[in-house]
This record gives sequence, structure tokens and C-alpha cells, in this order.
Amino acid sequence: PNPSLISTMMSMVHVRPDRHGGLGAFAACNIASGEVVEKGVARVLTNVDGNENPYVFTWSDEVPNEHWAVGSGCATFYNTCGHEEANTIVERDFDKNTFQIFATRDIQEGDELRHVYKSKEWRNCFASLNIIM
Repeated sequence: PNPSLISTMMSMVHVRPDRHGGLGAFAACNIASGEVVEKGVARVLTNVDGNENPYVFTWSDEVPNEHWAVGSGCATFYNTCGHEEANTIVERDFDKNTFQIFATRDIQEGDELRHVYKSKEWRNCFASLNIIM
């Protein structure tokens, strides 16, 4: 049998209101550095402009990017931050359209799960984030 491509590890992650009035992903338990927090699949989208839509993932290493995707599970609820505050990292496999999210340090139950958005520096929809971060 083939292993599942999706594992939200729902016992590890939950989505709830964040301090900015939106939603965020939070640790439902302690998570050790290096541990897989979540893995899933990405659906590549057409007719979407990710420069304007902040809810899609950059789905290539090209800049400017023309490939966008949505991820399964709680992945779309991980908010961004500066490098020093990030506690997760997303590894994308563009050929298989899958991703894994890893803890980059020990995370305590209740901590918000955040990573630095791959395209935060150049996407129009994130311009205001670069001013405040």
C-alpha cells in the first residue's frame, strides 16, 4: 500500500483566532525541534494572481513566480514573521506537489506556528507586512 500523502497531525496543530484579528495555526502540544509538524499535498491553481492573493502558496523557485497552489490541512493558516521569530519551515516538492512543515526549534503547546513566507519580500499583497516586520 502507498503511504498517505496528507498528514495534518491534527493532534499537533489547531487553528484559532490570532492576535491580529485573523486566524493562525497553533501548537496543540509540545513539538520538538526537527519534528514534522504537518505534511500534505498542494493543488496547483490556474487563473490566480498570487501577487494579489495572499492565501496561495508560491509554487516554484522562479522570481517573478507564475505558479501558485493551495495546501491541504492547516498549512494556509501559518502566519509569517521575521527570521528570528520563525519556529517552522516549509519544504516544498514541486515535482510531487507535496510539502512538509518542520519545527526549527522546540515549540511549546499554545505557541503560534509561524514561518517566513517564501515570497514575502516581493509579492504585492505582502507589501504592508514588510513595513511592519
